[in-house]
Amino acid sequence: MSKDHDMDLSHHDVVYAIAASPNFATDGICFAGRSSGLYRSQDGGVTWPSTLDSLQLSAPLAASAVAVSPAFTADRFVVAGAEGGVLRSFDRGDTWYVHLLPAPPPLISCLAVSPNFAEDGVLFAGALEDGVFRSANRGDNWVLWNFGLLDLHVMALAVSPDYARDETLFAGTETGVFRSSNGGRAWRETPFPSDLAPVLSLALSPAFASDGVLFAGAEVNGLHVSHDRGRSWQRLGAQIAAESVNAIILSPYFPARPHLLVLLANGPFLSRDGGLTWSAAAGADVADAQASAVAAPLGLEPGAPLLLGLTNGDVVRTTIS
Repeated sequence: MSKDHDMDLSHHDVVYAIAASPNFATDGICFAGRSSGLYRSQDGGVTWPSTLDSLQLSAPLAASAVAVSPAFTADRFVVAGAEGGVLRSFDRGDTWYVHLLPAPPPLISCLAVSPNFAEDGVLFAGALEDGVFRSANRGDNWVLWNFGLLDLHVMALAVSPDYARDETLFAGTETGVFRSSNGGRAWRETPFPSDLAPVLSLALSPAFASDGVLFAGAEVNGLHVSHDRGRSWQRLGAQIAAESVNAIILSPYFPARPHLLVLLANGPFLSRDGGLTWSAAAGADVADAQASAVAAPLGLEPGAPLLLGLTNGDVVRTTIS
């Protein structure tokens, strides 16, 4: 396990989000959004210089979310969320363009990119008090699509792997989980138990089109799963039933290999049986900090790299046990 970083600002900082290139094995590119800015590693997560130099900012700009295009190798597109708008780069983070969203300035909490982004250019941004913004032209223009979204405190978004056909996406909010089956134009609340919300994280099965599996991580009530596209829910894993689930990552081979990882405050935990039983996923030393963000850019097999963001600003590079 290594713990390397190249961040010049104070460590009294939080890592909000980590996103890695789909071609991470070859290019080693990943991004970390912190309360002090946005950082990029081009060596697999060893060093992390700032990537916002082109903006010539007079003060740090918190990057609360970050996502990369599924076609990143070809289009080199990265999007990050901040208070008041989004940042976009078309050259892997060398230069950035700011797009301000309508006032009052929304705080972007999460981002989601269409799996068919190369063709449809669709992006979604969730805000803590303003619901869901949608762009259909790679972020040139954004509109609020909140019809039926009864809770505008959005903390997580997840898009169907088969979005080009089913136009399905989910939003996790303070009161539960909402589903849209028309690309975000309208929303309906799922029967996620409101007494178990807020929902901080969401993840869909890579085989969602056929298995309908959706996971939701709650703030203090553990992990939940739906096997019918959000129509019903059940709680998983007694070991983590009372924990805060800040992130969920599924194996790219799910459900053939029912492996999933969740990020708890005391680190990442791994299940090899679909969420029934859990064990520590890595031997990362979080010291006196808490885990706040995670990425598994090469999947969840033993020995695969794991990038762990902490509430003190550090990014720990370790491997999956």
